[in-house]
Amino acid sequence: MAALICGSLAFDMIMTFEGRFSEQILPQQLHILNVSFLVPTLRRDFGGCAGNIAYALKLLGGDPRPMAVLGSDGASYMQRFADLGISTASVQQLADVYTAQAMIMTDRDNNQITAFHPGAMMMAHHNRIVADPQVRVGIVAPDGREAMIEHAEQMVQAGIPFVFDPGQGLPMFDGEALRRFIAQASWVAVNDYEGKMLCERTGLSKAEISRQVKGFMVTLGAQGSEVWEQGECQVVPPVAPAQLLDPTGCGDAWRGALLYGRGERCSMDWSVDGRSCAAPNWAAAWARSRSRTAGHRITRLILPGSE
Repeated sequence: MAALICGSLAFDMIMTFEGRFSEQILPQQLHILNVSFLVPTLRRDFGGCAGNIAYALKLLGGDPRPMAVLGSDGASYMQRFADLGISTASVQQLADVYTAQAMIMTDRDNNQITAFHPGAMMMAHHNRIVADPQVRVGIVAPDGREAMIEHAEQMVQAGIPFVFDPGQGLPMFDGEALRRFIAQASWVAVNDYEGKMLCERTGLSKAEISRQVKGFMVTLGAQGSEVWEQGECQVVPPVAPAQLLDPTGCGDAWRGALLYGRGERCSMDWSVDGRSCAAPNWAAAWARSRSRTAGHRITRLILPGSE
């Protein structure tokens, strides 16, 4: 039972700043901002939303089908997918651009500053979705603007129920475009900050959004998640990580587990109840306790009450 994952593939440069950004940035001097941060640790990871979601879903036993674009430097990413047994049938590689690159710096309070070069991701709209009986669920995650618009439309045309999770791509869209995404999607997922922006730009409340989809999920970090259905809100409690290390990629682990839960239940009534939405919180907490979040290892998922 496959899941189509439309989103970015990128190489992530992960840096840790041992201080606090707030102690280095003077609010009254923002108009002449010129700062430098010493980052003692640096690593290069395979990243991008599609890659991370596919990785998490594969480890949970799912069948991820990433749809994305790599650049001329993407051979190692293709090999990684091959080693993991993840399909590359919908992954293109272009010769004249670099793969998307993200430079992510995290301070001691888990605040992050990110610089992102989109590279090949801007060509993602050239990938076309066609109906596939093996694909039972999909997600439109952060990607090139045109790709997100076109892939949402193509999901509908192909009859694939999908999660709209715009993530950091949300600011690219105005209220009209976001209302269209909501009308097309079966589920909408955002974090707390994105949820406020989504409501502000669309002029819709959380309750109103939830009445247009099967489920509206808002992640709250250490406070767990809100799950909205037909105007009613249920709070899904958090799962405490074993230790607090790197938060990078936790949201994608959450997305992967969400797709796993939806895929495993797709022959049933796909209501978004607390039991099925506890899995993403668990996966994110597991990833949060690993120093290489996009390299976390999950061997078996046990949903609450399933044993």
